[in-house]
Amino acid sequence: MNIETFPFQTLDWNSIAAEEHTGTSGTAWWKIFKMGDIRIRMVEYSANYFADHWCRKGHIIYCISGQMITELEDGREFILSQGMTYQVGDNSNAHRSRSANGCTLFIVD
Repeated sequence: MNIETFPFQTLDWNSIAAEEHTGTSGTAWWKIFKMGDIRIRMVEYSANYFADHWCRKGHIIYCISGQMITELEDGREFILSQGMTYQVGDNSNAHRSRSANGCTLFIVD
């Protein structure tokens, strides 16, 4: 990741409208802020959310609340609970997520 020069700034996430993304089941709401090539998101998964695709993008994900399960294309599964992070590089491990009871995530990619 290359964090280019930009001035100090703050962000009120309440001022950003959420985009709705429908999964195979459930819904994800994304609030997005971009700085150059860096995308920062506040994402909320509804209960019974299941992603509709395998993702190959690299992320750093911090679980603010709730819990989700991330499945890798090779069949391994990892639980991400409140206070935990996971990190994956671009094109490293295809992954998709689901959440039985919903969760809120802070994502940088």
